[in-house]
Amino acid sequence: MATQHQLDEARVEAFMEKALGDLSGTMAVGLCHLGDRLGLFRRLAGRGPASSGELADALGLHERYVREWLRGLTAAGYLEEPEPGRFALPPEHAPALAEESGPMFLGGVYQMMPAALAPYERLAEAFRAGGGVRQGDYPDPLWDGMSRFTGAWFESVMIDDWLSTFPHVVEKLERGVDVADVGCGAGRALTVLAKAFPRSRFTGFDNFPAQVERARAHAERSGVADRVTFATVDAVQGLPGRFDLVTTFDVVHDAADPQGLLAAIRAAVKDDGDYLMLEVNCADRPQDNVGPVASMLYGFSVFYCMTTSLASDGAALGTCGMPETVVRDLTTRAGFREVVRSTADDPFNVLYDIRP
Repeated sequence: MATQHQLDEARVEAFMEKALGDLSGTMAVGLCHLGDRLGLFRRLAGRGPASSGELADALGLHERYVREWLRGLTAAGYLEEPEPGRFALPPEHAPALAEESGPMFLGGVYQMMPAALAPYERLAEAFRAGGGVRQGDYPDPLWDGMSRFTGAWFESVMIDDWLSTFPHVVEKLERGVDVADVGCGAGRALTVLAKAFPRSRFTGFDNFPAQVERARAHAERSGVADRVTFATVDAVQGLPGRFDLVTTFDVVHDAADPQGLLAAIRAAVKDDGDYLMLEVNCADRPQDNVGPVASMLYGFSVFYCMTTSLASDGAALGTCGMPETVVRDLTTRAGFREVVRSTADDPFNVLYDIRP
């Protein structure tokens, strides 16, 4: 063990500052989840500066809790105190904290965090004994938060930013084609597509029955259930029918058998069709995945993506396990001929048009 005189004191202090900052950030995430769940951020965004008493009265909350929440997030730099006892949400912070329909909204992520940590003891045991945490072991708020998080992306950037880089796919959808979304989750992507392209027909497949039920309910609420259907299917065993367009949105890296999944997708894509794969934007070399975004992604991998794959004795690619080189290798081995990377500039995701 290094002795005191061998240590670089400046590095010790710098790391301690970072570690304390990360602990502070953890507390801020918890406070942000409360602010999202209880409507505090939305109230501040819509009505402007308020006292703890005014917020508590408006939302039916206890003033003492609200006051401590306000003080905590002001200390963290999320809120401001323009005059003593009155607090404000800066307008520049509202897209992340209060504007649910926008691409920067983080409320869904805040909602996911406590749920992702819920099976913590089971995960710790998997570190020792192997295996993993199954999808069914997570509480419902994980799926609700995931739907809110990804739904904001789908609704704000999928059509104009992602799909627009592949005009021939847009033309097909406008003309009217059969579309399958594999790993559809709560169905947010298909709902957006169905609204934008009413002449096309959409089917969502997922191997988790609870998600399929959520997808059906969401399609019904969105008024597109007449042309969007969902089914519980293990896609690796094959998809029922063939389709002009197959999509996966951040799915393959989670799969227990990614190669088998891609082979099944290839069999389901018509020879003149397209397969759109959205995957995490990560570097080919793991050592190049550094910084706050990469740290967050590896955290999600440990707490969800990798462990759910290992629960089925899977490949456990992990959240950063599908860089472009892996995408090209796996799809080529599955029988696809061409991989075209979207030119859309997105720090989190990459869309590929993969053709038979």
